[in-house]
Amino acid sequence: MKPIQRKLYFASAFALLLSSSANAEPVSLRLHHFVPAQQNVAAHALAPWAKKVAEDSNGEVKIQLFPSMQLGGRPSDLFDQAKDGVVDIVWTVLGYTPGRFPRSEVFELPFSSGAGEPASRAFWEYVNQNAQEEFREVKLLAVHVHGPGLFHTRDPINTLEDIKGMKIRGGSRVVNHLLEEVGAVAVGLPVPAVTEALSKGVITGATLPWEVTPSLKITQIVKNHTSFAGDKGLYTQTFAMVMNKASYEKLSIDQKKAIDDNIGIELSAAFGRVMDQGDAEGLALAKKTDNNIVELDAAETNRWKQAASRVRDIWYEEVAAKGIDGPKLAENAEKLIDHYSKD
Repeated sequence: MKPIQRKLYFASAFALLLSSSANAEPVSLRLHHFVPAQQNVAAHALAPWAKKVAEDSNGEVKIQLFPSMQLGGRPSDLFDQAKDGVVDIVWTVLGYTPGRFPRSEVFELPFSSGAGEPASRAFWEYVNQNAQEEFREVKLLAVHVHGPGLFHTRDPINTLEDIKGMKIRGGSRVVNHLLEEVGAVAVGLPVPAVTEALSKGVITGATLPWEVTPSLKITQIVKNHTSFAGDKGLYTQTFAMVMNKASYEKLSIDQKKAIDDNIGIELSAAFGRVMDQGDAEGLALAKKTDNNIVELDAAETNRWKQAASRVRDIWYEEVAAKGIDGPKLAENAEKLIDHYSKD
């Protein structure tokens, strides 16, 4: 190809590219999730994100929000719904599909994480360093964790012995292992099922962060809440927002940019920040209703840490069978959490 022909070719191609982007048809993307529209994350993270993408795309990308599994299926189906193109985007709990995200599970180990915002920044960086393969079938938009997890129970928990035999809801297999190690009877349930299970006596308590308790009416159903000394919670859970790859690829360049400019570490941090703010509101509500709020002292907290230490050993053994160096991943995760917690 002669120089003049090459210049004309690239000029034409560039003009075509600009034309196709400028004339792109508006698109509507369906975002499916498992909590009510008024719930903290749905109202203060998902809805603002959808609005920002619409603004940045000049109205070309509309995100339709479908809360409470309105498009069908169970919470455990969400990741596959995005992967398979049943919907375009989902926000989900990784622990709802046990064993599928072993590298990401390290953030769920007992007493390893504290406030949601710094830990969510750490989680995004950790996934990009160590767990990208777990999200290879989707476009990853954000990952995050909630703040310190704690107990909400019918009967008070003041010592390790008090939990023996209690039927406690756990939200992931790692949390269920934790409950079993401290003597509880673990009952695996997604968040939307907790209110009914508590009301009907199927469970006598639940592991949840403060953030989600108002929408589930937890402080009305049970009156005892037990947290732990120090800046690390009993546990945390991992979340992700992911997009179907084909849904992303069909977008124009400008439409993709509106998505890409609003994902990553800052979106992950925004989720964590919203959950931290929700923790403060949930705790304030429990205090307002004059519920029994217990924070175990350092000595009692250490007893729980010792009882829960076996969970980490179990996890190391399980992931080693998959060729994963658990101690190395845990060390990396802890360094990142400490790094972002100090910023």
